[in-house]
Amino acid sequence: MNKKVAIIGIGITPFGELWTRGYRDLITDAGTEAIIDSGIDGKDIEGLYIGSMSPGRFSGQEHIGALVADYSGLTGIYATRIEGACASGSLALREAYLAIKSGEMDVVVVGGVEKMTDVPTSSATVTLMGAGDQEWEAFKGATFPSLYAMMARRHMFEYGTTIEQISQVAVKSHENASRNPNAQFPFKVTIDQVMNSSMIADPLRLLHCSPLSDGAAAVVLASEAAAKELSRDPVWITASASATDTIALHDRVSLSRMDSTILAAEKVYKKAGVKPDDIDFAEVHDCFSIAEIMAIEGLGFCKLGEGGRMAQEGELSLDGRIPTNTSGGLKGKGHPVGATGIAQAVEATLQLRGQADKRQIKDAERGLIHNVGGSGATTVIHILERN
Repeated sequence: MNKKVAIIGIGITPFGELWTRGYRDLITDAGTEAIIDSGIDGKDIEGLYIGSMSPGRFSGQEHIGALVADYSGLTGIYATRIEGACASGSLALREAYLAIKSGEMDVVVVGGVEKMTDVPTSSATVTLMGAGDQEWEAFKGATFPSLYAMMARRHMFEYGTTIEQISQVAVKSHENASRNPNAQFPFKVTIDQVMNSSMIADPLRLLHCSPLSDGAAAVVLASEAAAKELSRDPVWITASASATDTIALHDRVSLSRMDSTILAAEKVYKKAGVKPDDIDFAEVHDCFSIAEIMAIEGLGFCKLGEGGRMAQEGELSLDGRIPTNTSGGLKGKGHPVGATGIAQAVEATLQLRGQADKRQIKDAERGLIHNVGGSGATTVIHILERN
């Protein structure tokens, strides 16, 4: 088996309500940018993996692998779409990583894309709830804001986490997004603005919630031999892991932690031969601000129940102990669900290359990206390193 897999090219579109750009435009733009960034010839590409949650419902388009290969000028190669709710992008990244690790391919393009704003918000809500349990959650009227609100309330009850601490996550995310030219919400907010924004599902308010978004991101992966031949600035994926939990909240052991994250983290640290303290920065899944707190706890950056304190004390900021969501996260950067996992890989690559501009953190050598499907039924984690 190939021992190492590298990211040798990256591309990303702006995230937001992109009325003039269609599904195929977004993914081909991101993919073209990634290929150009890699410096490779299109003839080197052997495979194409696309993460996309629900293009049929959002855009009326299925058969995504062939579509993207066609409009990218790559017809003839292996191409497929991967779905895992909001973790679709990272699952596509993992499948491509495994294809290279197995020796089956040497150069692969991985993309993530979603076009969510061409349907009414009510339709998008129903589509997104397909990532939950239809019989026991959606049919009863639950939506993802209400599911994460229950998780937030339980976390507050068990650990004394405060709404001020949860709100500080959103403040930090917007601060970072204000430095990201591709972010959907590139502006700062105050804690008072967060806490006084419209109530969505108690205790979560509007500014605790990620938006509906359009956008795409892409990376080019290469085997160790190909990367050394084709790239002068590779970023290495040193470990990949995934785990699952029950799809419905009521079957979970606990509502105040995310066991799929805990299990995937244990696997990925073991594979990489590192500990949480060895990670310099992290991009984590903050579809709601409470999710970031649960993520950093599940990833072992602090003990269960201490995530709120970390946020409040600035340990997750750009100059903190573990800078988190330097891109602005799903909250500030945006959340076109199929693209999110790949966008995280793009941000981590920029940080490790030293190309993150105004949001660059100092001496970044090792980063972690964490992507969740639904309310935690799927978690995918990758560790990336500079050398």
